[in-house]
Amino acid sequence: MSNVSGHKEKEQKPSLWQLVVSVLGAAFGVQSSKTRERDFKQANPKAYIIGGIIFGVLFVLTLALIVKLVLSNVT
Repeated sequence: MSNVSGHKEKEQKPSLWQLVVSVLGAAFGVQSSKTRERDFKQANPKAYIIGGIIFGVLFVLTLALIVKLVLSNVT
């Protein structure tokens, strides 16, 4: 019976919120062991790769916008 419940747990996909929290935790290096284990057991790596790319692009664009705003206010 334990194999059946373990199999169901493996098939369960993470919610969007769990995906976002995992990507942010991994990006900032504060992900818990429990979350990391859940991610490796349940998830398709494509979702995390896409989430990481989206986070990276948004992070760089946000930094570029902040620098642009700061430099425009210097003069």
